[in-house]
Amino acid sequence: MGRGWGAHAHPLASLLPVSLTLVLVLLCFTPSSVEAQKTWCVAKPSASNDILSLNLNYACSQVSCGVIQKGGPCYYPDNLVSRAAVAMNLYYAANGRHPWNCYFNNSALVVQSDPSYGSCTYY
Repeated sequence: MGRGWGAHAHPLASLLPVSLTLVLVLLCFTPSSVEAQKTWCVAKPSASNDILSLNLNYACSQVSCGVIQKGGPCYYPDNLVSRAAVAMNLYYAANGRHPWNCYFNNSALVVQSDPSYGSCTYY
């Protein structure tokens, strides 16, 4: 005869209310019900030019960097830190704005202040 639980509940049954409560709490705090704080990824001003060049080349190999090309809205200021920051943010935004998409070998920062300027909009 198979082993039955008889008058005793299954040992995992006590976890069901806890699991349901956790699911409900998580559903209450999803981005659909709470506006998530928008963030941007920018280059650390202290990052070396070599690292920034690598970041710029990598980001632009993954996303379109037309906005930092000559004549684009983010071409000026014409310096590596600025162009790398725009490219790194484009990559970060295109890949879900996860902190790990803004690591760039510890040469970038996630910020909560919009770094857009003039006609250059950071998305």
